[in-house]
This record gives sequence, structure tokens and C-alpha cells, in this order.
Amino acid sequence: MGLRERMTTAASSMMLGAALLSCAYAAQPYPERPIRVIVPFVAGGSYDAIMRVVGESLGEALKQQVVVENRGGASGMIGGEILARATPDGYTLGMLGDNHSVLAATGRKTPYDLFKDFAPIMRVASVDYVVVVHSSMPARSLRELIALLKANPGKYNYGSGGTAGTTHLAGARFSQLTGVNIVHVPYKGGGLAVTGLAGNEVQLMILNMISARPQVQAGMIRALAVAARKRSAYLPKVPTTAEAGLPGYEVSQFYGMFAPVKTPKRILARIENELTRIMSSAAVKKKIEAQGADPYSETPVQLAAFLKENVTLYRESAQAAGIRGQ
Repeated sequence: MGLRERMTTAASSMMLGAALLSCAYAAQPYPERPIRVIVPFVAGGSYDAIMRVVGESLGEALKQQVVVENRGGASGMIGGEILARATPDGYTLGMLGDNHSVLAATGRKTPYDLFKDFAPIMRVASVDYVVVVHSSMPARSLRELIALLKANPGKYNYGSGGTAGTTHLAGARFSQLTGVNIVHVPYKGGGLAVTGLAGNEVQLMILNMISARPQVQAGMIRALAVAARKRSAYLPKVPTTAEAGLPGYEVSQFYGMFAPVKTPKRILARIENELTRIMSSAAVKKKIEAQGADPYSETPVQLAAFLKENVTLYRESAQAAGIRGQ
């Protein structure tokens, strides 16, 4: 055998060996060890609570422990970077949400690309937002509120959990769609903003259902419309924004499952199938609803489409508010 033939044979053997190793890897059962899920927010919040509900059932389905790892900070960027840089082998998943859409929409520099570094799996929950006012406001409906604000430009304030956050952009979009002039008052956190609304420091907020419902039920604030396509079971008598005269104004907080972008498709498909089954479970739905959220299930394609739409809407709101990335 000549030199060329020996080299060709050696190269073929190496290629065959690599192919066999690849096949062996693909054939490995999944999962063989615990799975960690990165939650880019502190323990005790809604993302943490919902992920623990889903993670418990996912662990039972996969017959492996699912460990929730809270890596909060920098508006979700720290956890997002950890997820993006994790080995794409199915043993690191993550839950991303509206903060990550806002960061992308406002052009903030992030150590990851929201659309290139993550593989979308599905939203598992969503929380509607509600247009609420202080109980002393004379407006009893959304139409009355818009008329009142138009008749008194710059007189009334709306609160948010901070500049360039979800509640800020939701308020900016409300102003943009209605043509009203209301003054933005940013607080150092959503809880402080709700306190400010209850104390009439601000008169209006676009507030998530989890925070709004107890205040509405206590009579501290008044709900005028749910910013969603259908009425909420948590405040069933409150009309949607479309019913109340403002079609196209929808705001929600989403809880989405993602993986590093190069995670094998067979693993992503397995996780998607298990999550689809889990989110159809009455027991899981009840636990999610106990957190004030709505259970959700969809395909990766649907989540990817939603993410693009969500970022686009937030970008429009940011531009209307004059918000630019840093």
C-alpha cells in the first residue's frame, strides 16, 4: 500500500470514528443527571415561584432533579449571560421574561443576543396588566379616564417601578395610543410604586394582575380595564381594553422557557413534549393560578414569533418615551 493510500485509509478511519462517537452521543439517554434552571431574578419573586412549580413536575417527568438557580441582578442580564454561555447539552435551561425584551427594545448593551443565543421552548405562564387609578379619581371607565386626561394635560401622574422598566414603557404606550399628556413618576421598585398609587402620590398605573388584584379588592385602587384580549378570571367584571374603547392596547408579563441555542433538537423536543403535558395538568394549572398567573402552552415557533412582536412593541414605547440604551 502506497503512502497516499495509507493516508486516505487513516483519514477515513478518523472520520468513521468521529461519526461513531457522534452517533453514540446522540444515542445517550437524556437526562442522566440533575438539570439546573437559571432564573435571572431573586428568590421569592413570581419568576422563582412559577419556575419551582414547573420544575417540580418537570423533574418528575424526566426522573431527574431539577434545580432552580437564582442568579438575579442587572435587570436579568446576569442570569441571561449564564444561560447563553452554558454548555448546550440540555442540562442547563432558563426562564426569561419581559425584562429581557425591554433590554433588547431599548438597545441596552447585553453580553448575549436575545434572538441568536437562546433556543425558545415555550411560555409556561403569563400575567395580564390592568389599567388602574386611585380610588379618588372621578373616572369610572377607561373612556372617562382618557377624556379626563385629555382635558387636563400634565395634571395627573402615572407611576412605574423605574425608568425604562415594563411599567414605564406600558404607561408610555398608553400615552402614545390615547394622545394624553401624563407625567411619569419613576419609583425605585414596583412595590414602592404601588404604595405611591395607594397613597395618591400618582393617580394612574399600568399594573400587573398579581399586584393589582389585592389592592382593587381592598378598595384602594380602581380597575378600569384589563390590557388583554380576553377578560381575566381574577377580575371577571373588569372589561378588556378593547371592550373599554382602546383596542390594540395589550400588556402582559411572560414566563418563557429557553435553552442555549445549540442544544440538540432531540433534547429540546423532549423538554417541549414534557412541558406540554405538564401545562395541561389540572394540578399544575391550579398551582400557577394560585400565584396569580395564567398557565400557558405553545410551540417554540410561537414563542419565537411572540418574542419578536414583544420587543417591537416595547421598542415603539421606548421611542415614544425618548428612552435610549446605554
